[in-house]
Amino acid sequence: MAYKGITLMDIKFIWALGSSIFISLLSLIGIIASILKEKILNKTLFLLISFSAGALIGGAFLHLIPEAVEKNAHQEVYILVIAGFILFFILERYLHWRHCHKEKCDIHSFVYLNLFGDGMHNFIDGLIIGSSFVVGINFGLTTAFAIIMHEIPQEIGDFGVLIYGGLSKNKALFYNLISALTAIFGTIIGYSLANSSDIFLKLLMPAAAGGFIYIASCDLIPELHKQQDLKKATISLVFFILGVLFMYFAAAIHHS
Repeated sequence: MAYKGITLMDIKFIWALGSSIFISLLSLIGIIASILKEKILNKTLFLLISFSAGALIGGAFLHLIPEAVEKNAHQEVYILVIAGFILFFILERYLHWRHCHKEKCDIHSFVYLNLFGDGMHNFIDGLIIGSSFVVGINFGLTTAFAIIMHEIPQEIGDFGVLIYGGLSKNKALFYNLISALTAIFGTIIGYSLANSSDIFLKLLMPAAAGGFIYIASCDLIPELHKQQDLKKATISLVFFILGVLFMYFAAAIHHS
């Protein structure tokens, strides 16, 4: 299929690359964090985290795993999901890749090691994005959206860690952007490998689902449980469900 010399494969790659560039530029959102009042910022982040947790859970169980089941034997899929969960645990535990979701969070003395961990995280995000667009544009956009919703609070948290780790605002933005740009390289590699090898796609989809489940259950949902106010906790539950529902309808559109 081609239109004026541009093939469907070219269009998919453009969408994949554009999505990863957009996600990389989210690293500059730290500027907004430094402008907003702390009360407004925390309230906004809380709702984003709630929606993001639902989107990641929905993305894993309604989006990535069903797609993986179509390509693999069922038992293999669930083993790979567990493997992805373990991989993300290892990355967080041994590379000091933390998911900080507040402007002021625990300060690590290993700022540059944290940047390396975040770069690895963004590279993996890129692999997932690139591979997802090989499956289809709708599938890729839905996957990218789940990653974007998680990246917004994540990047604000990263910016805060770098500032409190001793970097100036300009340096924090610059290093955070450099770390985020690894998503573009991951996208190019993921797209190329998924196009050339069906095995790579079969392995990455369930492993990515395991990663989504890990981030939602081990990093995001615990943040929601810290809310003691019943009204705010109920609102967070509503946003969590909205995140799941969004991914449900997005998956339905993909399969229609």
